[in-house]
Amino acid sequence: MRILITGGTGFIGSRLALACIQRGHDVTALGQANTSAEAANVDWLAANGVRVVGASVTDQSALGTSLRGVDLVFHLAAAQHEMNVGDDHFREVNVGGVSNVLDAALGAGVGRVVHGSTIGVYGSCEGVIDEETPCRPDNIYGLTKLEGERLAVSYADRLPVVIVRIPEVYGPGDRRLLKLFRAIQNRRLVRIGPGRNLHHPMYVDDLVAALLALSAHSDAPGQILLLAGKDPVSTDQMIDAIADAVRTQAPRVRLPLAPFLAAATLMEHGLRPLGIQPPLHRRRMDFFRKSFTLRAARAAALGVVPQTGFREGARTTADWYRSAGLL
Repeated sequence: MRILITGGTGFIGSRLALACIQRGHDVTALGQANTSAEAANVDWLAANGVRVVGASVTDQSALGTSLRGVDLVFHLAAAQHEMNVGDDHFREVNVGGVSNVLDAALGAGVGRVVHGSTIGVYGSCEGVIDEETPCRPDNIYGLTKLEGERLAVSYADRLPVVIVRIPEVYGPGDRRLLKLFRAIQNRRLVRIGPGRNLHHPMYVDDLVAALLALSAHSDAPGQILLLAGKDPVSTDQMIDAIADAVRTQAPRVRLPLAPFLAAATLMEHGLRPLGIQPPLHRRRMDFFRKSFTLRAARAAALGVVPQTGFREGARTTADWYRSAGLL
């Protein structure tokens, strides 16, 4: 098949592109190189036979050209972590970009679109989460991703669209967890709070396998499907697994959560209006306090069964960091 991946220069998109190439498909990655990691991915993709188009999903002309003759689209491009940009930027990419992609896909006669949404649509919801859990996004990223998801649903009668809510993803190629791996390796991390709160990260190879399976399953179009990792894991379990992966002793010092949360709140209110990224903020403290488990029964019914537990995934991630000279 001919496949287009938007956000193809990012972490998930680049890994998906390589998997598609390895399966013999013709792949175009549409994306940008706004970070050093994305720039490295551009070179890596090109060296592995992926056609790279340097453009945004806000560029209707580039989308129209790139979608000619395409059979399948994975729409993964999103505005997520950008700082010092207005809400209009998130809406332009996460809502307007969805409209641009789906309109262009309709015009090009694309056979299927897999639309990447996010567990961010649930906001600060805790406990057991599934597709029936009410969506209450609590930041502009989650709000605009939910708008984009609903827009994608509105195309379902004209275009086979599969909507996947993607959790936190880690693995080779990821830079987001690198700070945590480094902090544990350098013994600069302390445990904050009880450490029993649950996370449900998904290993990138499991996510790629899920996206490919749902791109082909006859029952997937028209569905909203939550994805999850193999098992939920507590904060303490994550820290212990990473310590083992980076071959160091796990941190022993444990401090109470409340003072850190108060400091994070003060820094946000004081520094962000000045355009300064606070070194400590409430979303960072979510790692130590937010607790949830994802129930991905719908995806499991379609044969999506993650294989990689966090301890195994942490080891292969650490191996990749070392091979890339990052640890």
